[in-house]
Amino acid sequence: MPELPETETIARDLDAALAGAVITGTTVTHADVLRGVSAADADAAFRDVRVARVWRRAKLVVCELAGGTVAGGAVLAVQPRFTGALLLDAAAPDDPYVCVRWSLHDGRVLAYRDVRRLGTVSLFDAQGWHTYQRTLGIEPLDPALTAAEFSGYVRSSTRAIKAVLMDQRVIAGVGNIYATEALWGARLDPSRRACDLSTAEGDRLFDVLRELLPRAIAARGTSFRDYRDAHGGRGRFVEQLQAYGRSGAPCPRCGARLVGSDAIDGRMTVFCAWCQR
Repeated sequence: MPELPETETIARDLDAALAGAVITGTTVTHADVLRGVSAADADAAFRDVRVARVWRRAKLVVCELAGGTVAGGAVLAVQPRFTGALLLDAAAPDDPYVCVRWSLHDGRVLAYRDVRRLGTVSLFDAQGWHTYQRTLGIEPLDPALTAAEFSGYVRSSTRAIKAVLMDQRVIAGVGNIYATEALWGARLDPSRRACDLSTAEGDRLFDVLRELLPRAIAARGTSFRDYRDAHGGRGRFVEQLQAYGRSGAPCPRCGARLVGSDAIDGRMTVFCAWCQR
């Protein structure tokens, strides 16, 4: 957390609010989240830099930068992970969990807040960002991606299908919440070997993901505890979850008791042993 729908929500909000904004100052209070720039150099690195565009790649919020001292094509890439949040004028001035603050030319403040400080705030030059992107998998919502291509990527592994879905080197942006939900929707046992899926099952999983993720984006993501959008609001998709977080509850499809297990990569997986095969 946050996953694709949450980071997409944050990126869209920030793009609408920040495109064209100029950074006039940077304050770092917890330097351990920084990558590619030191706390001592951060203020100079970002001063007079313009935010050209904000978008999402995998589970990262990507700010394209221009002007100032940054080289052309530089990006600020924020990966919130478990408890991180990018907040625009929504963090208290004395909040001890704020790691970095960027002051903007119009008096607004963008803050990166992270209780556990497991997220990262990275400054990449153009080549570094290109190299990093090559480590990331396909985007499941890419309009050019076909069911056959998706199935080919997924079914090439002998690992459990849920582990493959959460592997950012294969499918970018899907984590525990949406892998759990997608497999429930596709009626697939999360522990099945990905290579054992039939073509029809691979196509069905593709179709479910392409319907599930936009629906979660429309609800502004899923908030259980920590996730907040750029304005401090909560996501509403928690109201639509069918499996994730519902261990012991009846399956919404068949009524059998949903089962929770941490056997796959040590992450809690909730599924229906009766109708997920």
